[in-house]
Amino acid sequence: MLCMVGEKMSRIGKKEIVIPKDVELKIENKLIKVKGPKGELSLMLHPSISLDINGDRMKVLRASDSKADKSIHGLSRTLINNLIVGVTEGFSKNLEIVGVGYKVEKKKNAVKFTLGYSHPIIFLPPDGIEIKVNSPTNLTVSGIDKALVGEVAAKIRALRPPEPYKGKGIKYEGEIIRRKAGKTGI
Repeated sequence: MLCMVGEKMSRIGKKEIVIPKDVELKIENKLIKVKGPKGELSLMLHPSISLDINGDRMKVLRASDSKADKSIHGLSRTLINNLIVGVTEGFSKNLEIVGVGYKVEKKKNAVKFTLGYSHPIIFLPPDGIEIKVNSPTNLTVSGIDKALVGEVAAKIRALRPPEPYKGKGIKYEGEIIRRKAGKTGI
């Protein structure tokens, strides 16, 4: 199958973005501001990326077919879509705590972890992030900024990463820990 030079495009970059009715979009000098029911987010666009808005649909366009422009095309579309999804639905990550005596509890706006260390760990979430303790061994990190939600969840997981022998530690919900065999006696 032959492709013309101009026809080769990013599969993600060429998808249209649907703008919901309750989302307000402003574009000023490559700065996109998205306002919705859950809050407001903004993103600075790459200079080679432009937007084509037709009613409630938006298409992300690139300036040329250079390798640099192609590489930023799909990324820009995904980042803009994440802004819209964030202000309408939000993002969340669930974490599980595995281990005897390991637990988490909410203390006002902070979260207290007991993870087998000689001291408890107090974690203060950044602005825009809500941590909900579902049970002593399960918590949910949620917010409107997908990157920030993922970063906070990764920081919490790094407090006690799951170890491969017994699987003790903090892991993402559904994460599979590859187990190792322990020492065998002779």
